[in-house]
Amino acid sequence: MKIRDLRVGMRKVNITATVESISEPKEVQSRFTGKFHKVATAVISDESGKINLVLWNEQIGMVSPGDKIKIENGYVSAFRGRKQLNIGRFGKISKI
Repeated sequence: MKIRDLRVGMRKVNITATVESISEPKEVQSRFTGKFHKVATAVISDESGKINLVLWNEQIGMVSPGDKIKIENGYVSAFRGRKQLNIGRFGKISKI
Protein backbone atom coordinates (compact mmCIF):
# COMPACT_ATOMS: atom_id res chain seq x y z
CA MET A 1 0.00 0.00 0.00
CA LYS A 2 1.18 3.55 -0.75
CA ILE A 3 0.71 6.72 1.32
CA ARG A 4 -1.42 8.37 -1.41
CA ASP A 5 -3.93 5.48 -1.06
CA LEU A 6 -4.52 6.03 2.68
CA ARG A 7 -7.97 7.29 3.68
CA VAL A 8 -9.37 8.30 7.07
CA GLY A 9 -11.07 5.31 8.70
CA MET A 10 -8.85 2.66 7.09
CA ARG A 11 -7.77 -0.19 9.36
CA LYS A 12 -5.22 -3.01 9.07
CA VAL A 13 -2.84 -0.74 7.16
CA ASN A 14 0.54 -2.22 6.22
CA ILE A 15 3.04 0.22 4.75
CA THR A 16 6.77 0.74 4.21
CA ALA A 17 8.15 4.29 4.38
CA THR A 18 11.14 6.47 5.25
CA VAL A 19 11.21 8.66 8.38
CA GLU A 20 11.73 12.28 7.28
CA SER A 21 11.61 13.97 10.70
CA ILE A 22 10.42 13.53 14.28
CA SER A 23 9.02 16.27 16.51
CA GLU A 24 10.15 16.83 20.08
CA PRO A 25 8.14 14.56 22.40
CA LYS A 26 5.38 16.19 24.44
CA GLU A 27 3.88 14.88 27.64
CA VAL A 28 0.11 14.43 27.60
CA GLN A 29 -2.31 13.16 30.21
CA SER A 30 -4.70 10.32 29.34
CA ARG A 31 -8.35 11.26 29.62
CA PHE A 32 -9.17 7.71 30.68
CA THR A 33 -6.46 6.74 33.17
CA GLY A 34 -5.02 10.09 34.21
CA LYS A 35 -1.50 8.75 33.51
CA PHE A 36 1.04 10.79 31.60
CA HIS A 37 2.44 9.60 28.27
CA LYS A 38 4.97 10.93 25.77
CA VAL A 39 3.80 11.56 22.21
CA ALA A 40 5.69 12.71 19.10
CA THR A 41 4.82 13.09 15.45
CA ALA A 42 7.04 11.68 12.72
CA VAL A 43 6.70 12.67 9.09
CA ILE A 44 7.08 9.57 6.93
CA SER A 45 7.22 9.35 3.15
CA ASP A 46 7.31 7.02 0.19
CA GLU A 47 7.41 7.77 -3.53
CA SER A 48 3.69 8.68 -3.50
CA GLY A 49 3.60 11.24 -0.67
CA LYS A 50 3.97 12.07 3.02
CA ILE A 51 1.85 11.53 6.14
CA ASN A 52 2.19 12.16 9.87
CA LEU A 53 2.82 9.08 12.01
CA VAL A 54 1.91 9.25 15.70
CA LEU A 55 4.51 7.71 18.05
CA TRP A 56 3.82 6.97 21.72
CA ASN A 57 6.23 6.35 24.62
CA GLU A 58 8.84 3.70 23.69
CA GLN A 59 7.96 3.94 19.97
CA ILE A 60 9.59 7.40 19.90
CA GLY A 61 13.08 6.02 20.53
CA MET A 62 12.69 3.15 18.07
CA VAL A 63 13.16 5.24 14.92
CA SER A 64 15.32 8.12 13.69
CA PRO A 65 15.21 10.41 10.64
CA GLY A 66 16.46 8.51 7.60
CA ASP A 67 15.30 5.09 8.86
CA LYS A 68 13.25 2.89 6.56
CA ILE A 69 10.36 1.47 8.58
CA LYS A 70 7.50 -0.98 8.24
CA ILE A 71 4.13 -0.36 9.88
CA GLU A 72 1.85 -3.38 10.31
CA ASN A 73 -1.81 -3.29 11.34
CA GLY A 74 -1.95 0.51 11.62
CA TYR A 75 -5.01 2.71 11.15
CA VAL A 76 -5.70 6.13 9.64
CA SER A 77 -7.45 8.92 11.52
CA ALA A 78 -7.71 12.70 11.34
CA PHE A 79 -6.41 15.14 13.95
CA ARG A 80 -7.11 18.86 13.61
CA GLY A 81 -8.23 18.27 10.05
CA ARG A 82 -5.07 16.45 8.95
CA LYS A 83 -4.80 12.78 8.04
CA GLN A 84 -2.45 10.75 10.25
CA LEU A 85 -1.27 7.17 10.57
CA ASN A 86 -1.47 5.49 13.97
CA ILE A 87 0.15 2.30 15.19
CA GLY A 88 -2.23 1.78 18.09
CA ARG A 89 -2.27 -1.07 20.57
CA PHE A 90 -2.44 -3.85 18.02
CA GLY A 91 -0.06 -2.46 15.40
CA LYS A 92 3.65 -2.94 15.05
CA ILE A 93 6.54 -0.73 13.93
CA SER A 94 9.92 -2.08 12.90
CA LYS A 95 13.07 -0.89 11.14
CA ILE A 96 13.93 -2.52 7.84
